[in-house]
Amino acid sequence: MKALALSVFAAFAGLASPALADLQQVTSRDAFVALVDGKTLTRPLVKLKVLSNGQITGKGATWEISGEWAWKDGFLCRTLIWGGDDLGYNCQEIKSDGSRVRFTSDKGSGDSAEFSLR
Repeated sequence: MKALALSVFAAFAGLASPALADLQQVTSRDAFVALVDGKTLTRPLVKLKVLSNGQITGKGATWEISGEWAWKDGFLCRTLIWGGDDLGYNCQEIKSDGSRVRFTSDKGSGDSAEFSLR
């Protein structure tokens, strides 16, 4: 069951997801915080909060998600624990249109996942 749910948790795990059109790259920590501050990032079975204090919290399927993030050289670099499993460290390119955000692993060269901002 957890392996199946992992496919839903694509954005922070680095698995594939549809691309977004008309996205602008987020290039600063301040712009990223303004984008996500007070919002929940959602996709099917996943709800996350990326907090301005560098914490990540939420739920993926039925498992708790926790982690930390920092902004480094134009990328969101995060560690993540999902249901007790360490998903590791990864720096991700961030693009958004203001209502949706796309995370692309491996500094923009890996797989992507889209979240709605609510």
